[in-house]
Amino acid sequence: MATTAQTETESAFSFDHRDMMVFILVMSLHGLQSMITELLPEFSVAGLGVEIGPFWFVAMSVVLLFRSFWGCLAIPVGGIVFGEILIGDFSALGAVEGLVVITASWFFVMSLITDPTDVKQIAALGLLAKAMEETAAWFIDVGKFYVGVEELEAISWLPETVWATEGMGALVQIVVAGLVFGAIPTLYLYPRLRGKIEPLLGMSPVEGRDGPMFTRTSMKRLAAWFLLLPVAFLVETLSETSGGLIVFEPEFVEVYGKTFLLVPITIAAVVAFGLVFYRQRKVDAEA
Repeated sequence: MATTAQTETESAFSFDHRDMMVFILVMSLHGLQSMITELLPEFSVAGLGVEIGPFWFVAMSVVLLFRSFWGCLAIPVGGIVFGEILIGDFSALGAVEGLVVITASWFFVMSLITDPTDVKQIAALGLLAKAMEETAAWFIDVGKFYVGVEELEAISWLPETVWATEGMGALVQIVVAGLVFGAIPTLYLYPRLRGKIEPLLGMSPVEGRDGPMFTRTSMKRLAAWFLLLPVAFLVETLSETSGGLIVFEPEFVEVYGKTFLLVPITIAAVVAFGLVFYRQRKVDAEA
């Protein structure tokens, strides 16, 4: 019998076989989309380099279906496993910033959902999560400039311009990755996945709740987001000054070219679609 993806009475950090399947699915799908977009060229907007990827609408649609902490954690883990380790460019300390910031941002945002059938609310909150991530990265990057561990674009006699240059870069990423390749496609994808993916993992679609969007739980998670930013900054600064603690850098892409990206793409696709195929077979057998 299917169970609800998450209820208010369950601990947000509870972990069972269903959470494991959500984690694996989100991790592999996000890794797949990240590696596909690595094959796309970078373009510039007003002189600022802009990376198209990853296609955030996949993460927005799938993660907000389940509202699971482990689904949130799976987003940065997918990027680390498929976008760093498997291509040979991994630094343990360097991975902490994304691990903390992305997880905390999505974990807060999912607490704001009141009507999971309202695709406009879902898309808007997905955009908010991306905006929070980029804002955090903006503050962390500027902070590294002020403590002298990284050189960023700024006018030599007016270092405060780094706020504008880095802030503009964050804004462009919010618009491109968060809106154009995030919230807008989510309006189409999310309603087509809801009610179809959850049963494959032995779950029922998450139900809505009454009351305001911002609750006591939301307040706690937002406070945690603010408290974790200094932690992410300190670890990122340490990674710039003391190395990555655990480093794995054979740099496969530099050695074999971009065709090597087909390796993590293939692995991610096999894991994601293999899990869906396995669950579909199991559901059909139990029917």
